[in-house]
Amino acid sequence: MNHDTYDNSYIAGILNSVKTVAMVGASPNDVRPSYFVLKYLLSKGFSVLPINPGHAGKEILGRTVYASLADLPQPVDMVDIFRASSAVPGIVDQVLKLDPLPKVVWMQLGVRHDEAAARAEAAGIKVVMNRCPKIEYGKLSGEIGWTGVNSGVLSSKKPIMRQGFQSFGVRQK
Repeated sequence: MNHDTYDNSYIAGILNSVKTVAMVGASPNDVRPSYFVLKYLLSKGFSVLPINPGHAGKEILGRTVYASLADLPQPVDMVDIFRASSAVPGIVDQVLKLDPLPKVVWMQLGVRHDEAAARAEAAGIKVVMNRCPKIEYGKLSGEIGWTGVNSGVLSSKKPIMRQGFQSFGVRQK
């Protein structure tokens, strides 16, 4: 697969099928990108299991932190990697030992490892590299457009919000 660009339908298909996410490199520091991506995914109804060996046994946003993927108490649909590209082969090694295998390995912005991606894909796992699920979800759900970003139109008009859970979900485009 060409990982330089992704069709919106590929990303939307992933985000619509994933329910549980293991976040490798999750940080308890509220100014780190992994923290606010974790918070965002939780707010959208995803179940997120933080992975960080330095904080194992503690909590991030009320979720128990695990030392490694092998320590997870349940299967996950996606592994979201917030680590340097050089750490990806070892993480993919851990992913390939999981039973059942996750559906997706997602590498965050700036993270790419083509050889590790090819190994995951050979095992039937979808791969996304150098993308952020928070950004992609916002773009595909139309939330980014609410603030005028990516829409070409800025407006002070407040969007119409429904009662309860405030998410339009990811749309297939």
